[in-house]
Amino acid sequence: MKKIILELLRENARMSLEELAERTGASVEEVRKGIKELEMSGVICGYTAILNEAELSDNRVKALIEVRVTPKREGGFDSVARRIAKFPEVTDLILISGSYDLQLTVVGNSLQEVANFVASRLATIDGVLSTSTGFMLRKYKESGRIMQDDEEYERLKVSF
Repeated sequence: MKKIILELLRENARMSLEELAERTGASVEEVRKGIKELEMSGVICGYTAILNEAELSDNRVKALIEVRVTPKREGGFDSVARRIAKFPEVTDLILISGSYDLQLTVVGNSLQEVANFVASRLATIDGVLSTSTGFMLRKYKESGRIMQDDEEYERLKVSF
C-alpha cells in the first residue's frame, strides 16, 4: 500500500486522505498511518509545488553548476557536499557520475550574483577542483509535468 501511496502523492501531493483511501482500497486511518510512517522514516522529506517560473515576476536566475572535487580520505564526497549544501543559494545538490562529481542548482537575483557565489564561495572550498556553470534559459518539463503545453493536438493522418 505504501508504494501506491507514494506514486499517488508524486502525481498530486495535495490529494486528500479520503481520495488516497479510495484509490488504494484502504481506510482513511490506514492511509494516515502509512503516510505518517513514511514521513517519520524519512522516505517523505517534504511537500512542494511545481511552479511555472516563466509565469512568475520575480526574475530570479537559476544556474546548473557541475563541480569536480577531490574526495576526502574520510567521508569521500560527503564532507564537501555537506559544506556546499549549507549555502542558502543552493537549492539542489546531487552526486553524479561522469566528468563531474556534484551537480548543484543555484538561485540568485542576477547573473553577477551567481557568478560571485561561484568565484568567492564555491570555488574557494577546500577540495573543489573546478566548476562548470550553465544558466537556465527555459524549463520545458519538471517532475514529469510539461511546463507550457502550447502545441495544438493534431490527429495523425492515416492513409492506405
